[in-house]
Amino acid sequence: MSVAMTREERESFLAEVHVGIIGIERKERAPLTVPIWYAYEPGGELWIVVETDSVKERLLRRVGRFSLCAQSETPPYKFVSVEGPVVSFESSVKERDEHAMAGRYLGDQLADAYVKMTAADPDNRPGVIVTMRPDRWFSYDGAKQWKSSSAS
Repeated sequence: MSVAMTREERESFLAEVHVGIIGIERKERAPLTVPIWYAYEPGGELWIVVETDSVKERLLRRVGRFSLCAQSETPPYKFVSVEGPVVSFESSVKERDEHAMAGRYLGDQLADAYVKMTAADPDNRPGVIVTMRPDRWFSYDGAKQWKSSSAS
């Protein structure tokens, strides 16, 4: 039995709340890989918010694509990795876009506090919404492996 997820399984898993690890190509160095919040709806595009003129934004504008891996933290382990082209860069509106992303991860009440806190930080820069169209998928569902080995 294959341990890869079906299209429906992988899209559903990616739409769940997981902290992603973004990977962005760099010249003469290993790819930049850091944790990041993301949003995705099955069948759609994936989006992230990065700070204007950050290392992430500059790299994304230069290479025009990135990968993201989301995983479960408890057994049976699962992960989905996607990669694809950046299809848009758009200025974010903190109260709308960044609040929506914070709400996804923290809930609405903590999202309010998070947005106020980051808005008050003098070092905080405006955000940029980066949208990616997934065109390559790689997945693993450890539950399928356990099912097939216990059926033997």
